[in-house]
Amino acid sequence: IYHDPLLDSLQQGVIVNNQTIKQFVAQYAAAVALTHEAQAGLFPTLGLNAGVTRSAFGSSRGSSSIPNAGGSSIGGGGSGAFTQYTVEGTADWTPDLWGRIRREVQSEAAAAQVSAADLANAALSAEATLAADYFDLRATDALTTLLQQTVVAFREALHITENQYNAGTISRADVVTAQAQLQTVIAQLAGTGVQRAEFEHAIAVLTGRPPAALTIPPGVLAAAVPVVPPGLPSTLLERRPDIAAAERAMQEENALIGVAVAAYYPDISLSALGGFVANPLGQLFTVSNRVWSLGAAASETLFEGGLRPAAVQAARANYDAAVASYRQTVLTAFQQVEDELAALRILKHQAAAEATAVTAAQQALDVTLNEYTAGTVAYTSVITQQELLLTDQQTALSIQQSRLLASVALVQALGGGWNTAQLPTTVAVEHFNPLRP
Repeated sequence: IYHDPLLDSLQQGVIVNNQTIKQFVAQYAAAVALTHEAQAGLFPTLGLNAGVTRSAFGSSRGSSSIPNAGGSSIGGGGSGAFTQYTVEGTADWTPDLWGRIRREVQSEAAAAQVSAADLANAALSAEATLAADYFDLRATDALTTLLQQTVVAFREALHITENQYNAGTISRADVVTAQAQLQTVIAQLAGTGVQRAEFEHAIAVLTGRPPAALTIPPGVLAAAVPVVPPGLPSTLLERRPDIAAAERAMQEENALIGVAVAAYYPDISLSALGGFVANPLGQLFTVSNRVWSLGAAASETLFEGGLRPAAVQAARANYDAAVASYRQTVLTAFQQVEDELAALRILKHQAAAEATAVTAAQQALDVTLNEYTAGTVAYTSVITQQELLLTDQQTALSIQQSRLLASVALVQALGGGWNTAQLPTTVAVEHFNPLRP
């Protein structure tokens, strides 16, 4: 909206290379992984065990006969040593009868959506910071140009005083005063280089580059200040990533209430085992050597000193806190939009008044300088008008800079073009593969 190709290219660098955004990308991937970890509890656990055991019973002088799983004897003769081979498969499953695991999955999926909204908010914040730094840099460029023009004007004034001093019409004091005034502006001009370097380095870091690796050529400060229409409050709620994050945080805490309530019900688990045990190895996979077992278990805590009611109460309190946080986030969003709209409206009127002041100050300086050249006024009158003009010009520049920064803040307050449709759905989170491009 600012029609600045360089600013557009720098913004793309933020999205691709900003290290803070990359941190939030990794945090989102971790949140999705936690969702899949919770989903794993819905499925049975399968295992496979294989082993070999060498054992001995009694003495080698006697004979021993140890029956195996198939009813035949192992050992005998002059040796009590034998080898036993086993292959077993196991299955364990805890059915989610009371919805505890499903609520955990819902909570983790909502947490992943919170992480995605935080990622969008971090990107929006980085983009807004870069835009603000960019306009601050351009304002410094404009100040540099203004001070350079002032140096030229003050040098001309110094030249006039030197000519009049040489002609004997004024004292040396006017020349010294003009020199001091010129050097003051030259010093201010040198100081702008420090500010410009700081803004340039900040932009480089935001785009993921070393500070010395980015050089931005001088440019002009934008004259047009775009005002983005705020839209309806309902659309604002859909365009702010921080509001979306607060809303999903409510869903996360609401699901955790269900997890706490499910603790009131007993845990039921099913297990199965099947395999083969035999000696020798060649007869392992035969029906006579097959072993199996099925089992079911249920457990319920009868007394735990009020632990479960306290857990439910804590979960409900956390949900209430999330609701309050959501409402406060919404109120803050409305406040920020109204603040920036008011700032833009007021600064527009201030800019118009200051532009008139600059024009009047320039005219007053021209008249006073002509009068001084004619010898009708003292040089102090020229100094007064020069300082007044420079002050008005700097104020006008500062107002324009504030207007652009308020415009950037308004774009950020309106969500920067983001909307909740870009937030991953619960289904997308549950089927997301971070290893897939």
